Amino acid sequence: MNIRRIAAIARKESLQVIRDPRSLMIALLLPLMQMFMLGYGVNLDVQHIPLCAFDQEGSQQSQDLLKHFSASRYFEAPKMTANMGDAAHRIDDSVCRLAIVIPSGFSRSLADQGAATVQILVDGTDSNTANIAANYARVVVGEFSRDVQLKAIQRQGGQTQTLTPVDVQARVWFNEDLESRYFIIPGVVALVMAIVGAQLTSLTIAREWERGTMELLVSTPVKPMELMLGKLLPYFVLGMVDAVICLALAVGWFEVPFRGTLLTLFFTTSLFLIVVLCIGYYVSVSIRSQVGASQIALILTMLPTTLLSGFSFPIDQMPMLVRGVTYLVSARYYVTILKAVFLKGATISELAVPMACLAVYAIVLVVLAGRAFRKTLD
Repeated sequence: MNIRRIAAIARKESLQVIRDPRSLMIALLLPLMQMFMLGYGVNLDVQHIPLCAFDQEGSQQSQDLLKHFSASRYFEAPKMTANMGDAAHRIDDSVCRLAIVIPSGFSRSLADQGAATVQILVDGTDSNTANIAANYARVVVGEFSRDVQLKAIQRQGGQTQTLTPVDVQARVWFNEDLESRYFIIPGVVALVMAIVGAQLTSLTIAREWERGTMELLVSTPVKPMELMLGKLLPYFVLGMVDAVICLALAVGWFEVPFRGTLLTLFFTTSLFLIVVLCIGYYVSVSIRSQVGASQIALILTMLPTTLLSGFSFPIDQMPMLVRGVTYLVSARYYVTILKAVFLKGATISELAVPMACLAVYAIVLVVLAGRAFRKTLD
């Protein structure tokens, strides 16, 4: 393997990237666009849910219940409705996502029987938001119920300690405020690395075929492995620059905690970059059209990274067959590493298994990509 030939190919490819505005746009603007669009656009936190209320009684206790909803950060102040039809109409028009109906015998039932029922109507067009909103409403009503029980015991001169003999104090680790962006942003970093790396390298060999320079390349003494290393080296550097940009945006702009070490992050990022760069190069060797190669590379990287890596959907909730397929997706291991490094501060020794899987993936693809190119014009 000749270092001078590798350096010459790398210099040629670097000049090609500099002279090609499309490549520079993909390399520099795409990470910024994806980080801001997905960082702000993808938010699983459900807060300030529009709420309607049909209070048929209008008593002090029914108003206290509505005040519990107003005091919660999960709901907006209730919009009062005149009748049941008005509440249903507002849900149909998406003015409200949830409506609470308080019956006319609400306070009397509480006084006589110690229990009462309220009805909650939820807009189920978005099932995830509907489930979360319904659970939030149950929590608010549960807090109101405990307050009612506490006041009743105090009026009777009882001890308030007997109200809850067992108390639960939940403590959340690694994401104390349960901010969804804390686990979304690391996944966005993986998505950026996958798309940028594969998209850029998918054009390398296909570009030579389309521009008619493959004859000159074949006639040179450069070997297939030297050609691959020279072609991929500039994009590896660009990928690491993008990794630095993503890290700066994640920590400095989106304020995602970074508890790990830079050595662990950049070492694993380099492994993942080798994987996606080799995928793009292999596609570029196999498909001689730049458009076709870029589309295939996009399918092979973006879709698995988005759907099967644990970035968008939890893997443990997928069907068993799909969970098995995720083990073949390199982004699964990289996303696992990113979340552990950012939020848990995991070290290399603690990430030995996903890093070993990523390293094996990289070695296999380097061998396959290196053997894919043949110095022929067939």
